[in-house]
Amino acid sequence: MNFQPDPDAIAVAGSVARFAEASLKPRAQAIDETGIFVAEHIPALGELGVMGMNLPERWGGAGVSPIALYLAVEALAGGCGSTVSMVTANYLATDSILLGGDDAIRERYLPEAAAGRSLGAFALTEPRAGSNPADMSTRAVREGEGYRITGVKHFISNAAYADFIVVFAKTDPAAGYKGISAFIVEPRHGGVETSAPEKTMGLRGGHVFAVAFDCWVPEHNRLGPEGSGFRTAMHVLDNGRIEVSAMCTGMAGAALDAAVSWSKIRQVDGHPIAEFQGLQWMLADMATELEAARLMGLRAASLRGSGKRYSREASMAKFLASETAGAVIDRALQIHGGYGYSRDMPLERLARDVRIMRIYEGSSEIQRNIIARTLLA
Repeated sequence: MNFQPDPDAIAVAGSVARFAEASLKPRAQAIDETGIFVAEHIPALGELGVMGMNLPERWGGAGVSPIALYLAVEALAGGCGSTVSMVTANYLATDSILLGGDDAIRERYLPEAAAGRSLGAFALTEPRAGSNPADMSTRAVREGEGYRITGVKHFISNAAYADFIVVFAKTDPAAGYKGISAFIVEPRHGGVETSAPEKTMGLRGGHVFAVAFDCWVPEHNRLGPEGSGFRTAMHVLDNGRIEVSAMCTGMAGAALDAAVSWSKIRQVDGHPIAEFQGLQWMLADMATELEAARLMGLRAASLRGSGKRYSREASMAKFLASETAGAVIDRALQIHGGYGYSRDMPLERLARDVRIMRIYEGSSEIQRNIIARTLLA
């Protein structure tokens, strides 16, 4: 296996990292404190190619490798967790169209989204169907030359600002997960109501909503044949889990960098705390665990680009990175002592932002189930 980044991937990651350092990081604290949505960054991200970095050039995307995409997401996460959550939610929507749609529907939606001129949302989770999408109650019933979609989704990122929402609904309730289909809904046509943004613990500038649907969509807004929605969603989530892995290593890397810098300037008894062996061991453990998680994420990204199946590796990468990132950031906060607990330092925000990573795109418990099933099959 060779999942080392090539020069092109390194160049892409470098340009995104410079943007994150110059434009995202200085605004991250203010975004967290005000809770303002991160829409201000979308035009620049579109111009940089980030909004379409998951897409091939044919559809307006950057056409980069999955490893370059991983490194770019990691760099964004090191700058602002709220911004990267908005970007990756858009990826879930555009991946759904890329993987489930035909060329006509790809042409209608993907180039505009890749350019940052439109924003997507991915509506799978429901109030009573989070970890098991097959339990969803949202329905799509044939009506004329299209479908009437009715139901409620929950914790949907970007929803109130989205120009299009990929909605998963049952077209054949008796068929279980085989009866789920995917549709594109444009809120501007009506029949879509979003709640106020949820008051979340972290990622306060990356808003999530409850969304109620009672809308009609034409048949050509269905992605693929009836019953193919679950397969599309699972493929998209495999990609999303690799991106969550990158988000985790990016946030944890920012925390480790902060801890290393702090340990060199913080003094006790006239000595930088970096000179104390106990703290050195903490930093060594953090760096080693983070590198292991990162390598697993890069391995999954490499498989994503190989054409081979990578569901297990994506679950492993997401599971390990999310658990590791929480522990690394917590220890970085500890190294900062009372200052780490202060909102004047980034550690407190990182600790809140990273907590959701063990829950969304499939909780750590769900990832364990997926991994175990591959072992016991």
